[in-house]
Amino acid sequence: MSAAGFCSLEGKRALVTGGSRGIGRAIALELGRAGASVVVGYRGGEAEAEEVAAAIGGRAVRADVSDPASAASLVEAAGDVDILVNNAGLTRDGLLARMPDDDWRTVIETNLSSVFYTCRAVTRPMMKKRAGAIVNVSSIVGVHGNWGQTNYAASKAGIIGFTKSLARELGSRNVRANVVAPGYVQTQLTEVLPEAATQAMLQQTPLGRLGDPGDVAGAVRFLCSDEASFITGEVLLVDGGLGM
Repeated sequence: MSAAGFCSLEGKRALVTGGSRGIGRAIALELGRAGASVVVGYRGGEAEAEEVAAAIGGRAVRADVSDPASAASLVEAAGDVDILVNNAGLTRDGLLARMPDDDWRTVIETNLSSVFYTCRAVTRPMMKKRAGAIVNVSSIVGVHGNWGQTNYAASKAGIIGFTKSLARELGSRNVRANVVAPGYVQTQLTEVLPEAATQAMLQQTPLGRLGDPGDVAGAVRFLCSDEASFITGEVLLVDGGLGM
């Protein structure tokens, strides 16, 4: 589909955090193909990030979005963004009774605090021009929880509450904020799962397959586009029916 077609982002500037691999990579490529000028934010995987940026004529910028100063610098380097997609995230799974403090803090800071830092940096410019779209990537785990992932679930559930509140704050200035919550998607995070765990997921998913990063990217592109101009504060599950 051409950039001039449905859900075009022609003339828009987008920033995607965690854009070097997996879902973030697919999102950056999708937005670029839709016509947006994309800045690919990354912390690790410089070669991968540069490859993504080159494929869509964008730029790759290194930053640690779990650090407030680094996150603000990333937004500044990206320029006057029309679209912000917060995708940066990681897991440090383990039972709560044995979870180290550092595993809790690392997941919360990377997955949730980073969203606060980047959104805070784009809020005033977007409000001033009375336009903007923010999409924060949560997870089905943030909706339903999951064994061994109290830290991850807390971070992803926090994104949902944060985004709904942000949507209320920014709505009068025509700035939209939404959430995409993927189910189990074929990425590096799910590749390490035991086969039995993967099969259990598939049995609970009505569509009977793992998602593809492109499935999530298409949903993000829609929410960033003018076709979604009357949608804000929503949580779009991209999960093959798992969360029904």
